Formats: sequence, C-alpha cells, structure tokens
Amino acid sequence: MTPSAVERRIRAGLPIIRFLQARLPLRWTRQPLRLATARVRLPADVTRAAVSADGVPCEWLIPQGSPPDQALLYLHGGGFVYGVTPQHIEMVAYLARTMGIRALIVDYRLAPEHPFPAALDDCAAAYRWLLRQGIAPHNTVVAGDSAGGNLALTTLMKLRAGGEPLPAAAACLSPVADLTERRSPARLRDPLLPLRALRFYNTSYVARGDARTPLISPVYGDWHGLPPLLIHAGEEELLLDDAARIAEVARAAGVDVRLETYPRMWHVWQIFLALPQAVESLDDIARFLKSHLNPGMPMPGMPPAPSLSYTRP
Repeated sequence: MTPSAVERRIRAGLPIIRFLQARLPLRWTRQPLRLATARVRLPADVTRAAVSADGVPCEWLIPQGSPPDQALLYLHGGGFVYGVTPQHIEMVAYLARTMGIRALIVDYRLAPEHPFPAALDDCAAAYRWLLRQGIAPHNTVVAGDSAGGNLALTTLMKLRAGGEPLPAAAACLSPVADLTERRSPARLRDPLLPLRALRFYNTSYVARGDARTPLISPVYGDWHGLPPLLIHAGEEELLLDDAARIAEVARAAGVDVRLETYPRMWHVWQIFLALPQAVESLDDIARFLKSHLNPGMPMPGMPPAPSLSYTRP
C-alpha cells in the first residue's frame, strides 16, 4: 500500500520530534506544553472540566448527551516525565465522542521528581474515585498510550492484588511493558521515539527501584484474572516487542487479548488525527471498549469493525 500524502507529510516532521525528545531539557518543554494544552479548542459538543479525584488532578472530557454512569479512564503517555499534551486532549476527545461516553484524563505526578510508584498510585486513586462517583466497574474502561499503557496494565494488577473490582476492559496504544534494557537490535530505530529518550524516561521512573518489579515492568507480573485487553502497536516502532510480549504472557494466563500491528506506523501514531491510520486505530479501540460496556450493542453511526491485518505472537 502506497503511503498517503498526509502520512508522507507527517513522517517528514518526525525527526524534529525525535531530536526534541533526545536533546531538549524537561524544563524547556513542560511549561509550553501545559500552556498549549490549556488552549486546545475542542468541538462545541465536548465540555472540558477540571476535577480533583481525591487530590489527583484530572480533567473530564464530556460529549453532549453522554450518560453519567459510564466512563473511560485515560492515562496519557509521555515517558512518565511529560504531562498531558494538546494531542492527548484531542485524541481522547475523539475517543469519547466516538464511544458516546465521558472520559477522565488523569494528570498523574511525573518523574524524575516523583518516580515509581507515584504515577501508579495516582492512577489507582483516580479509578477508585470514579467508582465512588457511582460509576460501576462494569461501566468503566481504561486506556492509555506508551507510559500510560504501562500504567493501565499495572493499575489493573495493583487493583486485582488488592481484591478490588476491575474495569470491564482495557486498551493499550504502543505500551511500554519492560523497563529493563532488553531491546531487540532490529527495533532500535523508531521514526518518532529515540532509544536515548526511552532510556532517560525509564530510568527517571524506575529511579532506585528494580526494573523487573511487576508493577514497573508488567511483562514480569501475574496476568491471571485481568479483563479483556486490546493492544495496538506500529510495525516500525521501538516498543513493538513489548506489545508482542504482552499478548503472549496475557494469552498464556487466559486473558482475552487481541494484538493489532499497523504497517509502517510508529510510536503512538494515533495522536496525529489527520492520519487515516490514526482514525482507523481509534475507531477500532472505541468499538472494542464500547462493546464491553454494552455487549452486543453497536455504537450509533459506527460501521461494523473492518477486517484489519494484524500479527499474533
């Protein structure tokens, strides 16, 4: 399949993002990103509302007419060191509108100032807060990208270990699942995510801990009893092996898991909403999550799931 003009244009700009991740100090990027995020303009039928979830700063994205008793808990990526970005707001708003439910984005504490388990504790606290608002576990789904995909998985494991009720399903976009130095040489050239940046992100979060701790690197954890799981990864991304290993260990533990590998795509390509593959991926994720909130009930206006080529380990 020939790349579209949009794909070629976006790909041409990826080296700039790679350079900024690898070279620019956090103090130069965090505040501009926060200011830009505050100025994001969403469709008129989506309301933004800041909220404190038992002390954890979060933000509601509420599509018009969405029911008050269903929610998507979204855990953003950013290497554990960056907060919510404009692209995350736009992407999660798209998911919320497509699913017809409200989404709660967790603005968890960031490394290196707050290493593990700060972010994980915040994500678990936000989930518990949702339940106390009267949103039942079977009416809650979780999703996250990159570091947020890691937090989605480890939040499930943390809740299960505590005997707490789990959400109906989870979706991970380009998740990082192994924060050790194990990496396939064939995967060291991601069009967007440089290895140097990934190492900085991982060491910032792990700090003095052990990277093989299951709540840091979930591939080393116990997957039994986790809810249905969807994983999307790009064919060209650095973390493709992480996605494949998640699918392998989850399936071995009896988890209902599906892995989709998108040809030519890079790390978290879904943030580029102009990209056809981004919309295709987000629509599939929305269908999957919505199906577990209302089994057998298609979303209004959504066509049946397309036949996608995907790789199973």
